Amino acid sequence: MSLRDASVSVIIPAKNEEQTVGEVIESVREYADEVLVVDGRSEDATPTIATELGARLIQDHGKGKGDAVRLAFREAAGDILVFVDADLSHEPTDIPKLVAPIRQGEADLVVGSRPRGGSDEMTGDLDRFIRWFGQQIIQLGINYRFGVRLTDAQNGFRSISKRVAADLDLRENLTTIEQEMVMKVLKKGYRVAEIPSHEFERGAGRSKISIRRTWHRYVYQWLRDLIR
Repeated sequence: MSLRDASVSVIIPAKNEEQTVGEVIESVREYADEVLVVDGRSEDATPTIATELGARLIQDHGKGKGDAVRLAFREAAGDILVFVDADLSHEPTDIPKLVAPIRQGEADLVVGSRPRGGSDEMTGDLDRFIRWFGQQIIQLGINYRFGVRLTDAQNGFRSISKRVAADLDLRENLTTIEQEMVMKVLKKGYRVAEIPSHEFERGAGRSKISIRRTWHRYVYQWLRDLIR
């Protein structure tokens, strides 16, 4: 089947996002042949809301976002997989732009770039500055190692060909899977593209990602796949 006619699964990894997941599902529906919510063993009404709104719901193994992403690779029905966070931080109207380079045969993975589109989550306090600074170091390493000029390896808002996803052998269980995905796509000779996309403040609550607890894993994965 031509990629121009490819079906699209929009995948929403979610854990305890009852305040926002419903709005995200409704906002992506028009761009998807399938809306798939991968629930991370939520203790709130997230799974109930997803099923009531007609999304397909599957449960991951409770190991983290990386586990959810790998499960989606196997379970999603679409030829193109689009990942959207459940916290209202991404712009659903950018989904057609994420999908277009894959449909047109120009890319295999497309990432929504926050440096190009702007972010409400990257500045304003010390933790955010440390996060931004660390991302820049990691991005420079990726760019020089693989001879590219990308700006955002870590944004969860992205699309990927299911055929390519099946070839990656991703292993990270945390949000580190996102930079691992970019690095392994490049390592295998596939093409990565970016589109500008704005990142908004979370719709409710604080981010569940603690840089202080996970920074060492980002560095470990980065060095492992730069060298190996």
